Amino acid sequence: MDKHELSERDICTKFITPAIQAAGWQQAQFREEVSLTDGRVMVRGKLAARVRNPEAKGGPKRADYVLYARPNVPLAVVEAKQARFPVGHGMQQALAYAEMLAVIEKLEEAINFDDFTVRANLGDVYEQLLNDLRGAGNAGEFYTPRAITHLMADRLNPSLARRETVMDPACGTGGFLTAAIDHFRHQLTAKSSAADKAAIETLIRGIEKKQLPHLLCTTNMLLHEIDVPSQIERKNTLGVGWNEWRAQDKVDCIITNPPFGGYEDDGVGSDYPADLRTRETADMFMALIVKKLLKENGRAAVVLPDGFLFGDGIKGTLKRMLLRDCHLHTVVRLPKGVFAPYTTIKTNLLFFTKGAQAEDGTERFHTDTIWFYEHPYPPGYKSYSKTKPIRIEEFKPLQDWWGSEANGFADREENEHAWKVDFKTKREQAEAAAQPHWTRAEQLNNEASAVEGQMRALRDSIKGVTDPQQRKAVEEQIETLRPQAEGLRLQARDAQAAGDRIYWPIYNLDLKNPNAPEEESHDPDVLLEKYKTLLGQIQETENRLKTELADALAHHFNAETEAGEPQA
Repeated sequence: MDKHELSERDICTKFITPAIQAAGWQQAQFREEVSLTDGRVMVRGKLAARVRNPEAKGGPKRADYVLYARPNVPLAVVEAKQARFPVGHGMQQALAYAEMLAVIEKLEEAINFDDFTVRANLGDVYEQLLNDLRGAGNAGEFYTPRAITHLMADRLNPSLARRETVMDPACGTGGFLTAAIDHFRHQLTAKSSAADKAAIETLIRGIEKKQLPHLLCTTNMLLHEIDVPSQIERKNTLGVGWNEWRAQDKVDCIITNPPFGGYEDDGVGSDYPADLRTRETADMFMALIVKKLLKENGRAAVVLPDGFLFGDGIKGTLKRMLLRDCHLHTVVRLPKGVFAPYTTIKTNLLFFTKGAQAEDGTERFHTDTIWFYEHPYPPGYKSYSKTKPIRIEEFKPLQDWWGSEANGFADREENEHAWKVDFKTKREQAEAAAQPHWTRAEQLNNEASAVEGQMRALRDSIKGVTDPQQRKAVEEQIETLRPQAEGLRLQARDAQAAGDRIYWPIYNLDLKNPNAPEEESHDPDVLLEKYKTLLGQIQETENRLKTELADALAHHFNAETEAGEPQA
């Protein structure tokens, strides 16, 4: 049946109303028309709405159906007509929502949602269900172990008293946001006001690109007493134009596990600054967090793979930006298996604070010292798994060691798991060693520009000249200068590269723990690498012995020759 042959009212009467009534609902319980404003279906506060341009011809449009979970709490909009779908789509949509409403009604009969303890327990059950979904297809890609979310929220320490806003720009099912909510609630006391309790809902912000995790996140918020989770937006954070982010979008705290290993579609991020332009999702999120989302003196905790620590190119540029604009004070290195079965890639927790910009606009690095903490497996563990996940209790030594950023982490001490890197000294030494090469590159480029200027002047001098002999003489001069300019440019590139080879390795943050006891590894890759190293050392020793033996023999032969020569 062609939907264009039916009016919207006909579609509602023939298809949608019967479908909802078949689920046991009376028309008065589910039908409501709502005045709308602009182009798509969304939820604002407790209102579900299809919105259109109010100035369009014919005035504001109205939704076909708004379905209610209970009085005055709209759940969703059912469209009678959508250009991309057949008539039956509206009926299927209505049935799905009606069945959902029936489930909600049964739950409300069985569960007292107004009881905080019941809701808290239900929230725990829901998060455990999300945990169990990790190995069940696409749903699993959005779950971060609870031990990680709670550790990061605890160390980030957003303050309810200071009304610090918390954002997860890739919030998935909301694990980090629920950890932040719990952290806020633990700050409530018997003396806390109603305003303190109500403020928690306004301090949480999340953005999720995909429909399923957004729905799961919204449900998660409801079960954690965020009654109107309108601050959980469904959109592509990376799809927002670079210059569309406003000052009021910035937050005090960011806590996130951005998707890594994926790539955005062509065109997404095309307006990022040229030196930060990339399609790799985790890299794009890092650029946004530092440049657009975090306030000055704001704090962030971000999960990133090892590839970000050792990567060069755009990753090197991003790390330079991070260490320059922020104080990267702590890198927690996690072992393999923390995110199994989703990935076995080793991951890291980066904790940093956005520095204030210098009043005169000069460039200043805010990172002088970086602390690393290598989290060990518990005794008896060789890896984590779904049945043996990482536990929050394992982080007690890390929490005891942590110290306070207020005194520059002065109480921290190195141990078998923790060590610090004097990044300021490394950077200054690298800059001093690289600068002569960069200066030489600049001089050579200036010389090349001067030669190219002569070539342009010569070309300009024969514009309009028709005498073949005169043109030939000038063109020969130009051809004589061309290899000189090209040679200077090549030398400049070599000099620049020589300086870069000295400077950019300081941004490799994939550093081995110098305090860890040497352990015998049975990993074939590690053993093969050791074998290759040993062969290289043997070959080097053989070559040195050959050289020394040849020198000794040559000296002996020369001595005998001199001894056998007749006296003059």
